[in-house]
Amino acid sequence: MEKDSETVHIESKRNQNMDNAAHAVQSERDMGFREAIRLYPMAVVWSVGLSMAVVMEGYAVMLLSSFYALPQFNRKYGQLQPDGTYVISAPWKSALSNGAVVGEIIGLFFTGIVQDRFGYRLTIFGALCLVTGFIFILFFAQNIEMLLAGEILCGIPWGAFQTITVAYASEVCPVTLRGYLTTYVNLCWVIGQFIVSGVLRGVLDRADQWAYRIPFAVQWAWPIPLMIMCLLAPESPWWLVRHGRQEEARQSLVRLMSRSNNTVDNTLAMIQHTDHLEKETSAGTSYRECFKRSNLRRTEIVCLVWLIQVICGSQLMGYSTVFYIAAGLPSSSSFNMSLIQYGLGVLGTILSWFLMTHVGRRTLYLYGNIALFWLLLAIGFVSLAPHSANVNWAIGALLSVFTFTYDLMVGPVCYSLVSELSSTRLRAKSVVLARNLYNVGNIVVNVLINYQLTSTAWNWGAKSAFFWAGVCFCCVVWVFFRLPEPKGRTYAELDVLFERGVSARKFASTEVDIFQSTIVPK
Repeated sequence: MEKDSETVHIESKRNQNMDNAAHAVQSERDMGFREAIRLYPMAVVWSVGLSMAVVMEGYAVMLLSSFYALPQFNRKYGQLQPDGTYVISAPWKSALSNGAVVGEIIGLFFTGIVQDRFGYRLTIFGALCLVTGFIFILFFAQNIEMLLAGEILCGIPWGAFQTITVAYASEVCPVTLRGYLTTYVNLCWVIGQFIVSGVLRGVLDRADQWAYRIPFAVQWAWPIPLMIMCLLAPESPWWLVRHGRQEEARQSLVRLMSRSNNTVDNTLAMIQHTDHLEKETSAGTSYRECFKRSNLRRTEIVCLVWLIQVICGSQLMGYSTVFYIAAGLPSSSSFNMSLIQYGLGVLGTILSWFLMTHVGRRTLYLYGNIALFWLLLAIGFVSLAPHSANVNWAIGALLSVFTFTYDLMVGPVCYSLVSELSSTRLRAKSVVLARNLYNVGNIVVNVLINYQLTSTAWNWGAKSAFFWAGVCFCCVVWVFFRLPEPKGRTYAELDVLFERGVSARKFASTEVDIFQSTIVPK
């Protein structure tokens, strides 16, 4: 009799949790932007705060490629040419650029393991401690070999920043804010790039070693404030539920929500239900699980989405200052153009938030790549004209338009897609795999671009845009056939859609009942 009573109690509790989860799902669907800000104010604060680590990474990554246009840097680490100028050879440029990427690949691999065991906060905290020490190597580098060692070591903690910030942002906020807070990571990248251009423009007139040591030293401005924020921030409730720490997950939700928000238990029930659904379709949380059943398709999508970000021609922006000089602009004008370019990037990212809300992620990513394809062709055809100042400025203007378009329709949307289309239990591992494929692609792209733009190598200049236009066209084809639309979907709904094998072009038009585990085509 007691056993029957206990069974009834357990069944009643299970039904109550299902009801709570259903209420939470419906509440998130009906929640508007302003209401989401009002109910989840601290989720916004903590997500925005921790994502600032990416500003430091965006600054550091862009700093090196921008240094190639700084005469003082080339004089210290480059080789004297017959014409009296100093140039860092294409092989060394490739080594320096790819050294950081190699470090990131190592860091990403360990991040997936460390994050799964210790959580998001402590992983970022540890990465910040490492980068604080490694900056000393860059600052005191006496030769190009020491500079390379510093880039490799700094790349290890940068790998953590790349993935943890996106995953954390996607797990602490409701569906309504998910697109805004994950794409904010791209804004952090652009802010870092903008700061680099400003700092380098400020030291351009210096003739001594501080012209490049001051920009290295600026990197110490970030770690301490971010460390304090890591210690104060709440852990992701999704991570806590995955580790069976239900009460701590509840307390984390309390800290993320406003006092007037009384949906803590409902939200916790939704997280638990989603975790339960994913346990039924996945045996664990290892890297191997990313390549099984429906997870294989999800891994392919998030990996290719992030790879497209680097092979669509966007790396031309990273070498924009060098590109301007290769096009014939003086150093001062090149850095001024870079400031304008990244200012447009900031504007584009902010405007993308509004477009994603009304248009959707897939549509933006598809038409964004189409627009980049035509812009690359335009840059290439302009470069065929006889060399003149007008042609050089036209190329610079087109690169600025390219940057605005990229940060409006491609760059920020990538972060939202990667965080939304991976399963919650395998998110850290999936994002690590995706970012590592991005980094492998980055190595190849860095080598190609360094040879394409270096005067002592292939010296293609702006004509290299033709090559990247061809690659970008391939990206358009893949996006059209393989990329689904996650806009407005809860993580549980996405789980069911992937498990049932719904085609990418039918994701947006398929109704899902996650509590019956059925899908009803419209």
